[in-house]
Amino acid sequence: MTKHRIYSISVASVYPHYVAKAEKKGRTKAEVDEIICWLTGHNQQSLDKQLAEKTSFEDFFAQAPRMNPSRSLITGVICGVRVEDIQETTMREIRYLDKLIDELAKGKAMEKILRK
Repeated sequence: MTKHRIYSISVASVYPHYVAKAEKKGRTKAEVDEIICWLTGHNQQSLDKQLAEKTSFEDFFAQAPRMNPSRSLITGVICGVRVEDIQETTMREIRYLDKLIDELAKGKAMEKILRK
């Protein structure tokens, strides 16, 4: 089975789109970073390093310091697919991130986005 094209794309190439989507709705880059760090266990320095190194999505999630165990609470539809039904691990992690950024752009409170 061939891997999906998104796996080889760098997180850094998509990151500005996450920030732009959030800022267009009055949210901040800091909130986007907080979401990514919450999901992956990165701190700001390690996230910045991954972005600078243009790490692929596949490697970004494979090398994440500590994926948040509460990410399994993320449910809903993204790109027409229920995130909780995605079987392939890397794709599910990517869609979790997409879903969290969507929730941010829709004005959801950070406490709810971070499943607190």
